[in-house]
Amino acid sequence: MKALTNTDFNFEGQKSVYHGKVRDVYNINDNLMVMVATDRISAFDVILPKGIPYKGQVLNQIAAKFLDATADICPNWKIASPDPMVTVGLKCEGFRVEMIIRSILTGSAWRDYQKGCREICGVKLPDGMKENQRFPEPIITPTTKADEGHDMNISKDEIIAQGIVSKEDYEVMEDYTRRLFKRGQEIAAKQGLILVDTKYEFGKRDGKVYLIDEIHTPDSSRYFYADGYEEKFNNGEPQRQLSKEFVRQWLIEHDFMNEPGQVMPNITDEYAESVSERYIELYEHITGEVFDKASDTDDIAKRIENNVVQFLKTYK
Repeated sequence: MKALTNTDFNFEGQKSVYHGKVRDVYNINDNLMVMVATDRISAFDVILPKGIPYKGQVLNQIAAKFLDATADICPNWKIASPDPMVTVGLKCEGFRVEMIIRSILTGSAWRDYQKGCREICGVKLPDGMKENQRFPEPIITPTTKADEGHDMNISKDEIIAQGIVSKEDYEVMEDYTRRLFKRGQEIAAKQGLILVDTKYEFGKRDGKVYLIDEIHTPDSSRYFYADGYEEKFNNGEPQRQLSKEFVRQWLIEHDFMNEPGQVMPNITDEYAESVSERYIELYEHITGEVFDKASDTDDIAKRIENNVVQFLKTYK
């Protein structure tokens, strides 16, 4: 099974390229962005050494579906998806903040809570909460967006006081975040899922705030199965979930959390293929559609290049 782990395109009008943890983003004439969802996978802010076949297609197609399904809530950057692994959209000036919204105490928030933390990003948490317990209402816990290394928790007041985002723009993002999350939860519920938490990124173009990047994918979100949630919570049992958390747990079991002195465990072809199968399972559960594997995988980069070049020729 083949995986695309790096790209090096040179499209007409290309001004620059940014290689992120998972996505490669090409700037076309300071007007369009060609975002390629590669098969790279990251956890604990480090890129794993082996790609996951079809992961990029899964992420790109889930994000495209949910960008379309929420376009009535706020404007977003997407114009088209000319390839299963590519979205082309409007270039926006991204805010240096990620808007994370949580409806249940789990993951990193639970790990911090266990250590005695009772405030996350300025949001106070009561004593006595249990793992996977619902918050009375979803909480927003933003982070500063780092090019490298760990994103850092930050409060709304700090973001505004430091001038990272204006009060006016932050409140627009905050409103969009709550409404997008509500829609995402409604869509998930129809699939028998709970959208537990997710992150959104926003940018600005011509004075208007846009939703950018991915949305409601298993890389940016955590889903629980609704069936059995209450019973498992009451019994203190782990929840059945759809997210990238299973990769993080596998790394933890192999003594890796990207801390000093730790060594990345060997990732076999068999494990990479098992992760690929999990991502396809995620796609089908989240969207309610059968995953259609992209054809022409002999040279994925060439296929992408041809499709993007053709799109850019016809886009006006």
